[in-house]
Amino acid sequence: MIDFYKRLRARWPLAANIMGAFALLLLAGGLLMLLTGRQPSIANGGTLTKAQREEVEKIVHDYILAHPEIIPEAVNRLQAREVSSLISQNRDEIETPFGSAWAGAKDADVTLVEFFDFNCPYCRLSHPDVERLLKEDKKLKVVYRDLPVLGEASREAALASLSAAEQGKYRAFYNWMFTDKARVSTQKTIEGVRKAGLNETSTATDMKSERLKREIDKNLRLGNALGLTGTPSYVVGNRILSGAVGYDELKKAIAEARDKG
Repeated sequence: MIDFYKRLRARWPLAANIMGAFALLLLAGGLLMLLTGRQPSIANGGTLTKAQREEVEKIVHDYILAHPEIIPEAVNRLQAREVSSLISQNRDEIETPFGSAWAGAKDADVTLVEFFDFNCPYCRLSHPDVERLLKEDKKLKVVYRDLPVLGEASREAALASLSAAEQGKYRAFYNWMFTDKARVSTQKTIEGVRKAGLNETSTATDMKSERLKREIDKNLRLGNALGLTGTPSYVVGNRILSGAVGYDELKKAIAEARDKG
């Protein structure tokens, strides 16, 4: 069981934490108190007797059979709590943009962070939703984080976009790359550099720099730390939204973050 738990934690740390927390709750008899309001009297030795343990196990067993919905509910609550903690621990790195890789209000009261890949069709699908939010919400800031997970062409485009961020033309490059319907390739990235008005010589030099490679590696590390499983992924407040969730869901998450301050 110990070896299984170690392997589980190495591959799926969140699942292992949930399993560990649930096991501790059972061992402590806490679930019994939470679900029934009953607390078994402890023997003088400070531990449950065999009969008391059997009572706890039966009550828990019967309650779970009668209310199986509590399992996903408990998992969801623990997961939300862990996600919130991870975001809080990494908030400065998550919300601080690289150069001009951001849009919206300087004095924003809510920051939406978008992790994306230029080759991701769902990111392209979501592009108009984020643009609409920026136009409508004058207190919103959007920070863009290149997360090139779909191959070498994606990484080349990400390096070019970071060069654009240093040249103050990130949005011009970003918008053109998502407006153009072709898949990302070296040729498309070169065309994007020209369309955005970037200095081609500087961009070519930047794309070979360790500085920009470190920024991409940082984004990949952040994505891994947050448990992001694909693009697009959004961080807003203490929530993570995965996939092309649509305008309404993004707007709702922004409103919730604003309400919580």
